[in-house]
Amino acid sequence: MRRMSRIMLGVISGLIFGTLSAGAMLPLPFPDKPAALTGAFINRFAIGFLIGASNLPWPGWLMGLVIGVLLSLPDAIITKAYAPIMIFGSVGGTVIGWIVQRFGR
Repeated sequence: MRRMSRIMLGVISGLIFGTLSAGAMLPLPFPDKPAALTGAFINRFAIGFLIGASNLPWPGWLMGLVIGVLLSLPDAIITKAYAPIMIFGSVGGTVIGWIVQRFGR
C-alpha cells in the first residue's frame, strides 16, 4: 500500500476538520457570522496542517492532542466557550495525529 506524505495528510485532514467545524457553527447566531465561520475554519485547518508538518518525538495522538489544545486555547479564551472549542480541538487533533502517524510517510 502506498502511503501519502505527512503534510498532504495534514492538509486533507485540516480541510475536513475545518469544514466540519464551520458546518457545526452554521445554525448558531453570531454578530459577524462570516468572520466567525472563517476563523473557525482557519483554526481547524491549521491544526491539521501543523500536525502533518510537525516531527515531534511523541506518539502521533499525543502530538495531535498538544497541537489541538494549544491552537484551540486562544479562541476558547476570547469567546469564553471553553468546553465546545477545547473538546472539539483536542479530539480532532488527537484523531488527526493518529491518522498522520498511521498512514503518513
